[in-house]
Amino acid sequence: MLRTKKEIMQTILGSGGAIGSTLAKELKKFDQHLRLVSRNPVKVNEDDELFTADLNNPLEVDQAVKGSSVVYLCVGLKYDLKVWQQQWPVIMTNTIQACLTHQIPLVFIDNVYMYPADSLQHMTEESTMNPPSKKGKIRQQLIEMLIEANREHGLHFCVARSADFYGPGIKNSLLSELVINKLKKGETALWQRSKHKIHSFTYTPDAAKAVALLGNTPSAYNQIWHLPTSKQKLTGEAWTQLIAKHLQKKPKLFVLPGWLLKMAGTFVPLMKELAEMSYQYKYDYIFDSSKFEEAFNFAPTPIEIAIQEVLRNEIEKAEK
Repeated sequence: MLRTKKEIMQTILGSGGAIGSTLAKELKKFDQHLRLVSRNPVKVNEDDELFTADLNNPLEVDQAVKGSSVVYLCVGLKYDLKVWQQQWPVIMTNTIQACLTHQIPLVFIDNVYMYPADSLQHMTEESTMNPPSKKGKIRQQLIEMLIEANREHGLHFCVARSADFYGPGIKNSLLSELVINKLKKGETALWQRSKHKIHSFTYTPDAAKAVALLGNTPSAYNQIWHLPTSKQKLTGEAWTQLIAKHLQKKPKLFVLPGWLLKMAGTFVPLMKELAEMSYQYKYDYIFDSSKFEEAFNFAPTPIEIAIQEVLRNEIEKAEK
């Protein structure tokens, strides 16, 4: 079921997601033929094949993956509980069935929402799944679907799990939206629950390199992997101070307490969604990627270098 030398195409489902474009660049190191799939796919490499598909449609998903050697599922759905409840199980069902039909291994880009609050202080691949949130229960359901497909039908799968993302040019990163962009405009940065708690973030260029390695390493399948993430332990206050230093701005920071998030959620849909997951900022949130780092001899990018690259990208984007 794993790839042969004759099969040379790798396919990204949800190529417009947080790491889709960066992953497309990394996969060129392994295969020359890439297929990028989304509702409105855009080329990353000059010779990318574009395939327009609605991943909620099983026939379109089947055609999108047909002929692939590896499929990467990295969809970025709207951050809305109802959307997740309606679409995630359908998308995963369609993807699993298509991969089984065409005997293709599947790499799923995952997050940490299925971990319970008491595991946040040291998250590893061995942490139990017992999510305290509705979004977390959906993520647990997706993992259980993959495990069942492997056990009952022989699906080869790989879970590539990350902490919250940040990186050059990505959308919907809370670190970018609530801290970097606010400070850049001379405004007050926003943080949730406590500025004194440690919070890990996964740098998207590191994540993309790791996902490409996992997808092209047969022995990595049928396992869960934490994507490489710096072991530096920065609090919300420390993240703000570091970013402000490189922006040459004052490190102004306002902490959004839980009660305010809940109250604001009555009027602002995004705040309602953030309130459900804000417990992750109430405790130290430490993501351990030692398993991957040791297996692939991989050193995550130091945070200060990563922040410099993110800000350099912002400057270049503003100058265009």
